Amino acid sequence: MQETPAILVLENGSVYRGTAFGYIGDASGEVVFNTSLTGYQEILTDPSYSGQMVVMTYPLIGNYGITPNDDESAKIWASALIVREASNVYSNFESNRSLGDTLKEAKVMGLQGIDTRKLVREIREKGAMRGVISTSCDDVEALKLQAAGIPEMTGLDLVRTVTTPSSYIVDNPEAKYHVVAFDYGIKTNIVRQLRLEGCRVTVVNARTPAAEVIAMNPDGVFLSNGPGDPFAVTYAIETIRELVEYSRSQRQIPIFGICLGHQLLSLAFGAKTYKLKFGHHGANHPVKNLLDSRIEITSQNHGFAVEMASLPEALELTHRNLYDQTVEGVRHRELPCFSVQYHPEAAPGPHDSHYLFKEFTELMEQARN
Repeated sequence: MQETPAILVLENGSVYRGTAFGYIGDASGEVVFNTSLTGYQEILTDPSYSGQMVVMTYPLIGNYGITPNDDESAKIWASALIVREASNVYSNFESNRSLGDTLKEAKVMGLQGIDTRKLVREIREKGAMRGVISTSCDDVEALKLQAAGIPEMTGLDLVRTVTTPSSYIVDNPEAKYHVVAFDYGIKTNIVRQLRLEGCRVTVVNARTPAAEVIAMNPDGVFLSNGPGDPFAVTYAIETIRELVEYSRSQRQIPIFGICLGHQLLSLAFGAKTYKLKFGHHGANHPVKNLLDSRIEITSQNHGFAVEMASLPEALELTHRNLYDQTVEGVRHRELPCFSVQYHPEAAPGPHDSHYLFKEFTELMEQARN
């Protein structure tokens, strides 16, 4: 089969030449890298990657194909996948199609054959950058200008592009609790974990008003992961503030946030957020639980973080990243509100942090009494 040459040009003019696989065409977005050894299907279908082209640091990707039950949403959200080598064959008792065919059907570009180690080092040294992949244009200067014209992630509200258009219910015949989950880009395994802990989950659009949520009489509220700059999602921050005020003055409703939800909850209480140099993307980040001194290996996917110095007195720091000492978790000192920056549901990743879903149900149980 004849290979199609493709070129990646970053906004600073760096050039990486390889060949296309999957969909043949052009792609653009912020270039970030993920250090997971496996889990490319879950990564591609994670809505938090909207607007980003993902570089996998593991050199061989696609060797176990695509399986029917591992999607984290209904579509691929990453704008491109960049790898050292895409496997032409796959083997897995659950798989039913190749990575390349899946990308082609979804019209998502794949780029292979480049030095991914060099690209990752450049991102680590210079920070995440916007880039363009093209099979139709070889003009480096033109592609550099095109990359520089891509909207920067800072100030970008991408939640509105990924949230569910209408509410839906994930039922559970054995449910003990009713949770309203704000969909800022929610992953399938989050809902699955809530269901396993005895929850019936009503997933709502990100712009759903606080009054409408309160009228559903939930036992708890969940704030999901999602893409983009949390500071730009002003409507979500205001809604969370209203829910917190209701919990303070009327009936306590436990609130649990993950990733973007963690950042939005922190902003609602007065903290600040900032853009990380190259973000945290991978399934091997060590986090220290400051409440019991345990170390958790966590799955992470975020480009923004909560500013440590901005944490208000009302929020207690509960988890810290051992790579760069960034904020990984907070809880309110009086109200039943807590959040973590990482992904306790993993998918892909370790299960060290599944206990947080249990803590959420325990808070809901306490709030009933």
